[in-house]
Amino acid sequence: MDPEPSFEDTYFDYCPWDFARHASAAQRAAQAARQRRLTDAGARVGPSCFVSAAAGVFPDGLDLGEGSYIAGHAYVTGEVATGADCTVNPYATVRGRITLGDGVRIGAHSSLLGFNHGFAPDEPVHRQPLTSKGITVGDDVWIGSNAVVLDGVTIGDHCVVGAGSVVTKDLAPWTIAAGNPARPMRDRRASGGSRGGAPSDRTGDSVARFADRVRAQAAEVVERCWNPDTGRYGDRPGVPATVRAHCDAVEVTDLLLGTPPAQLTAVGHAERLRSLQDPVSGLVPELAPDGGPGVLPAPAHDGWVEDGHAEYHVLAVGYALDLLGSRFAHPVHAALRMTPDQLLARLERLPWRTRAWSAGAWVDCWATAAHRNHTWGAGTGAPGALEALFGWLTTRVDPWTGMWGAAASPTEGRLQVVNGYYRLTRGSYAQFGLAVPYAERVVDTVLDHARDPRWFAPDRENACNVLDVAHPLWLAGRQTGHRAAEVRTWAEERLTRALARWRDGAGFGFGPAGEGGAGPGREPGLQGTEMWLAIVWLLADLVGVADRLGYRPRGIHRPEPAGRPWGG
Repeated sequence: MDPEPSFEDTYFDYCPWDFARHASAAQRAAQAARQRRLTDAGARVGPSCFVSAAAGVFPDGLDLGEGSYIAGHAYVTGEVATGADCTVNPYATVRGRITLGDGVRIGAHSSLLGFNHGFAPDEPVHRQPLTSKGITVGDDVWIGSNAVVLDGVTIGDHCVVGAGSVVTKDLAPWTIAAGNPARPMRDRRASGGSRGGAPSDRTGDSVARFADRVRAQAAEVVERCWNPDTGRYGDRPGVPATVRAHCDAVEVTDLLLGTPPAQLTAVGHAERLRSLQDPVSGLVPELAPDGGPGVLPAPAHDGWVEDGHAEYHVLAVGYALDLLGSRFAHPVHAALRMTPDQLLARLERLPWRTRAWSAGAWVDCWATAAHRNHTWGAGTGAPGALEALFGWLTTRVDPWTGMWGAAASPTEGRLQVVNGYYRLTRGSYAQFGLAVPYAERVVDTVLDHARDPRWFAPDRENACNVLDVAHPLWLAGRQTGHRAAEVRTWAEERLTRALARWRDGAGFGFGPAGEGGAGPGREPGLQGTEMWLAIVWLLADLVGVADRLGYRPRGIHRPEPAGRPWGG
């Protein structure tokens, strides 16, 4: 029986592009043995390939070209042949007679179905024969996440298929297509091969250079924010220590270096964070002025503790402990004890029409607490509480905007509602792996907000506001190719700006002081660095060059869902 996979093994299932650079000798030996089993069964696997142990690879014939990979939970059957440098990303399905050229990118959760069922009325479907015309994909093709390509289709060289598209007919070379059914939108060459279409080589090269630059400086960026006299992290030199700064330091070094910050051991970091939790509520207050554990206010009548810092620490500390291989010392009792009636009453009282960001942040905190409690064996809370949350959200969402709360205000436009949407969906739909309601309306609303110069002029952007557009566009884009070209255009513009924000040896600044009502300002620090690194990944993935970064968020801003407590 094979041993239980370690975290390091699982990491390569989802980030196979890192295998060649970072795998251990034992992991390389296990991969070589896996490939030998495939070749012994008749497959051909070229040099520098990777096939995840978590993938379902059961082909009648497999010819995997040099430098190609099959990631975790991909499903590959039939007769599959690829050229060089092809990628089958996590949870993708490639079945039937499939031929791929060189440099084909198949996004996560996409399906290439090179077969079909008969469905004549005289026999049950399961008794009818399969047919297969096959699927042919040319060189340099990008198939976005959640796309479906049906049997008999030929996709020409240099095509781009938008996320969520369903391709039912052939696509001529250089076509950018999106929708259900997929329709040609433009010729990729008409926009210089980049804006509104496939990412240019220049963008990918810029992203790769940026990643090498920040990785080399990660330890220095974190070190400058450590105060050896107090043994604590501040967001930047000379400011008081905070819980979030410690968590941000853990996230930055894990993301770029795959290690905890050098100032303490992993156990030392974890114990210091665990010691801050209030055992009664399960929440983590902000540090006291002397750097020790803080004190929470008295709970409300429903048992919840009104403290914005402590609410965010459910996310920050919980995910930092995950990255350190640890967990909270106590359940988050404040969420665990809340009954469905109390939960619904609090949801009704949240300031949806005036401060939708605050309302969404509360949902993010409660849902994350429920998920952590379940993951660590305490259950999700009172029976029916989690179902009550999603029931309330489903019945309160605005079908015209896809949002919760007031659509716009004269002073802030859509800022509150879009930023609140990010926080709400991050902790609920995204974290639990559920489809968001009205995905196309979400794209419309968020793109409209992203044109507001009050928040998105070059000298006004901050990390919060850009993140709160990038993530909803990324999340909704898993379900729909609606306005995909516009999304890519917006993402590439912001990606170029974001890369230029890095300050050597110091990291990223959050952004203009006071913009969006919060944030530490322009000076580089841990919060800005943690957030902008995640934003760069989201933007790069929207553009199609995230694999050039060599990192993938695993903490608060992880793209994969954490799971579903009720199964499925």
